Amino acid sequence: MNAIEVVGVKKSYGPDFTLQDVNLEVKSGRIMALLGPNGAGKTTLVKLILNLMHVDSGVIKIKGIPTHIAASRLGIGFIPEKFSFFPYYTVRGVLEFFGTMKGLKGEELSSQITQAMADLNITELENRKLQSLSKGQVQRTGLASLLVGDHEVLILDEPFSGLDPIGMRDLKEIIKKQKSLGKTVFLNSHILSEMEQICDDVAILNKGKILYSGSVQSILEKSPSLEEFFYQLVSNN
Repeated sequence: MNAIEVVGVKKSYGPDFTLQDVNLEVKSGRIMALLGPNGAGKTTLVKLILNLMHVDSGVIKIKGIPTHIAASRLGIGFIPEKFSFFPYYTVRGVLEFFGTMKGLKGEELSSQITQAMADLNITELENRKLQSLSKGQVQRTGLASLLVGDHEVLILDEPFSGLDPIGMRDLKEIIKKQKSLGKTVFLNSHILSEMEQICDDVAILNKGKILYSGSVQSILEKSPSLEEFFYQLVSNN
C-alpha cells in the first residue's frame, strides 16, 4: 500500500487552476521530495494532503484512507515551512505540549524529549523561551517535535528553511534515520543537491502539473545531476 496516493486532483483559486489533474504516489518506507519553482503549487498540494484545504475534484488517500476521514491523519507528523508556537513557551515546554497531545506521559515522554533535543542539538536550549531564539533554533525545535511520538508518515514543508549548514546536515541524518526505522518521509524543498543525496524518489511540479515522478536513480542514469534534469525539464515546460 502506498503511504500517500493522489488521484486526479484539481484545485483552483478563481478562474485559474493551481493544480491540474495531479496524480502522485508516495511509496511506503521511502523518502520522496516534491520539487518545483515558486508558485508551482507544492504547498497547496501539501495542504490538500493534510486536509487543511479541500480539493475541487479528485481523491487523496493516506494509508488507503481518504483524507476527508479524520483517521487518515493518525500517525502523521507534519511541520510547516515556518514553525511557530507561543513565544513564552520554553523548548522543553513545546516538546512536552506536543508529546502530551500525542498521548505520551511520564518517563516515556521525558525520554523521547531528551532524545529529540539531542538529535537536533538543542539540549542546551531546553529552558530558553522561543522568543529568545533565532529562526534556525525555532525551526530545530519544530523538527524536534516530530521526533516525539510515533509517526508512520512524516510530511515536511521546506524543512531546511532557516537552518545553517550544520542544521541541514543534522536534518539529513534524521531523515535517513527515519527511513531506516521503516517510516515514510514526504517533503518539498528548493535545495536540489540535498534532495539528490537523501531521496529515493522525486516528483517535479510546475504550473500545477506533475512533469515527472520516479526514482532519483533513474534520473541519474540519463542526466549528470538532479539539478540539471530539473532545470531542463522545467525550462521546457
